Amino acid sequence: MARGASRRQSAAAASVAAQRRRRNRWWLGGLGGAAVVGIVAAIALTVALGGSDSALSGTAPEANSQSGDRVPEFSFTLFQGEDVLGSEEVNIADLHGKPIVLNFWAGLCPPCRAEMPDLQRFYDDFKGRVTLVGIDVGQFTGLGSHRDARNLLKELGITYPAGFTNDRGVIRDYEVFSMPTTVFINANGEVFQKWSGALTQEILERMANAMLRQAEGPQS
Repeated sequence: MARGASRRQSAAAASVAAQRRRRNRWWLGGLGGAAVVGIVAAIALTVALGGSDSALSGTAPEANSQSGDRVPEFSFTLFQGEDVLGSEEVNIADLHGKPIVLNFWAGLCPPCRAEMPDLQRFYDDFKGRVTLVGIDVGQFTGLGSHRDARNLLKELGITYPAGFTNDRGVIRDYEVFSMPTTVFINANGEVFQKWSGALTQEILERMANAMLRQAEGPQS
């Protein structure tokens, strides 16, 4: 009887151990799958942005002093904001005449998401004086589809003009080496400043006021 009980206990212990091994294999397999997805997305972003490691940071803003260059022209289609910009199909050159804040973002980009409420507050305060437009480049960076972008706009209650471009060249032409990237364009259509990483409302206001002062010219 003792030997029979011992065998039953050993069999039960072996069954429990086998179940644990199966659970561990499932958990590790799931973790491996998530890791692979993350690695693939990271590689896609790095390749799309020119192979720079900085493309994966997105959290360390870094001012760029390449100012004075005429911004390259490109066209984009709006998700929202036709009433503000006048048309669903827009060329960046159509917006010259007042300062522009051109924000490159994507629907599955965490630092893009983090800065959007500040962009919205900035838009509410500077509407009519400075043009803000967000351009979704998720399809070029592996950071989400147009649907992801639309969903994020809706979730956060974003109302400023936002859309997408089919011109992959904007990644190169505007040097989008990290996400998000924001290009400040003066009223003459020239690069005033470029910012890599998430922005705050304070930085946005400082840049906008500087562009507005420049547009007004020297004070007599």
